[in-house]
This record gives sequence, structure tokens and C-alpha cells, in this order.
Amino acid sequence: MMTAKPTGHYTLKPDGLYLQFDRLFHAPIEEVWYTLTNPTAMQAWIGTYTGSPATGGVKFRMSFEEGGDWQNVSILDCRPPHRFMADSREGAAPMRVYCHLVEGGGMTTLTFGSRLQSAADAASMGPGWDYYLDRLVAAHAGRTMPEWETYYPAFTNYYRGLHVPDAARS
Repeated sequence: MMTAKPTGHYTLKPDGLYLQFDRLFHAPIEEVWYTLTNPTAMQAWIGTYTGSPATGGVKFRMSFEEGGDWQNVSILDCRPPHRFMADSREGAAPMRVYCHLVEGGGMTTLTFGSRLQSAADAASMGPGWDYYLDRLVAAHAGRTMPEWETYYPAFTNYYRGLHVPDAARS
């Protein structure tokens, strides 16, 4: 059983400020990509989608959120098994996420990022992404899923205290 801890940090990209996370898998890149992107495998840790990503868009639903409605998601970049970027413009706030996978030495590193509307959003989004990414690790390894109560509100102070890059200050 892994001990949950907040792991996000800020990174500044040309299109804005992101909260970025890394996870390490003792598995080949194709196996991690499958757990991350296959609609059936995704059900174990976050949700699912319908449609074909090759068309540039899918309908996605998070299974573990209240009112988990279907959302239209645009696939902005998809290069299996190394990277994808997606945009959802529905709901209270638009969301852009990316995943980048690198394999080496029998392990695969996942770098995941979620664009923030403002640095203040990290206090609510950070605990959620730590939770979902730890669910991804648990699903891939066949381990017991973490409990939401371990992440929120416990991780909020960590994310409130993150240093915002000077270039991102407005």
C-alpha cells in the first residue's frame, strides 16, 4: 500500500500555468498507455469515453465525480504511446490536460499536466489530480484504490503554499 502525498508542482507553458505531476510505473510504455487511454481500462480509475479519438473528439465522463455528466472533449494531440493533449470546454471551467510518457530501464514515467485558470485553483485541483493519478497507479498494479478522504482537504495547504513562477504572476 502506498502512502499518499501531494506531488504536484507548477510549470509554465506557452499557453499558461499548469499543475504538473509525475508517476513511475514498472511496466512497458504500451501497457501504461493502455491503462491511461483504453475506455474500458480507464473505468477502473477515472471514467470512460465513447467515440473514436482519431476523429479529434470524444465524449468523456468521470465516474467518481458528483453529477458525472458526459462532456465533449477535443483531442488536440495524440501520438501513441508517448503523448496526448485534450481540451474540455464544458462545465464551470474549461480544462486542458496533457500526458507525456517516456520509457527507460524497464520503467515508464508519466508526466501529467492540467492547465489552471489561476494559481488559486491549485488548492482544489491538486488534491483531485493526486487522487486520480494514484488511482491510475493502483489500477495498473491491481492494488486497492485510495480513499478520497486521504487527499481532500488534507492536501489543500500544500497546494496553497506552492511557489508560483514569477512569469505567471499577473
